[in-house]
Amino acid sequence: MLIISALIAMIALMVALWYVQYKRHNAGIVDVAWSFGTGLCAVWFCIGSSGDANRRIVVALLMGIWAIRLGSTLAVRVFSEAEDGRYKMLREKWGDRTQALMFGFYMIQASWAVLFALPAYAAAQNSSPFGIADFVGIMIWAIALAGEGVADAQLARFRKNPANKGRVCEDGLWAWSRHPNYFFEWIHWFAYPLLALGGPSLSLAMLGPVVMLIFLTKISGIPLTEARSILSRGDIYRDYQRRVSAFFPVPPRRERDS
Repeated sequence: MLIISALIAMIALMVALWYVQYKRHNAGIVDVAWSFGTGLCAVWFCIGSSGDANRRIVVALLMGIWAIRLGSTLAVRVFSEAEDGRYKMLREKWGDRTQALMFGFYMIQASWAVLFALPAYAAAQNSSPFGIADFVGIMIWAIALAGEGVADAQLARFRKNPANKGRVCEDGLWAWSRHPNYFFEWIHWFAYPLLALGGPSLSLAMLGPVVMLIFLTKISGIPLTEARSILSRGDIYRDYQRRVSAFFPVPPRRERDS
């Protein structure tokens, strides 16, 4: 019932927000809702699970802090800027079918919020006492959130400078990865399998890093973002693609290595 009730709540929220985007012509609100919604579903699972009480509190805090940081960052962007280029591109592609397909997209996001809360559910079901694996998981969580926060701050600072209009951010982490924020977001999901280790639902916890990697690199992350970047920046971005890793942070290629 925990999972079903979470799914019903997320569907209701996404129906309401689909109507908001219909009126405001800004679909980016779905990203904000997904972030906060995933965190809320995770907290709900922690409240209703039967695992160790201290573990449930820790998992709820980890997912809650993650959701607040990511959701707040996205909210500032969504409510202070024009619609994200990914959604503009989808509107152009979908044409007259935009609102019908957008409704379906919002419903998919509702299910994804519950899906990505399941690793927290798996960890919250674990009745084992805290051990080394748990502390390693918390360290991974902290490093991932710090890395993602630094990447977001570097990009925000770059975008605020009018002189950078039409250019590509290569500041800090962005010189080593075209999507360092996505990379650290992925790393974050390795915390929950470690927190679920010894419990009955470890395989469920592994959904986080596995599915997130697929989403970021094959579905809704890098493919849409890069397609829009090429449309808006052309050869400048293609040069960036040649020199800098798409996902994993590694030293950039030198021009003579091209």
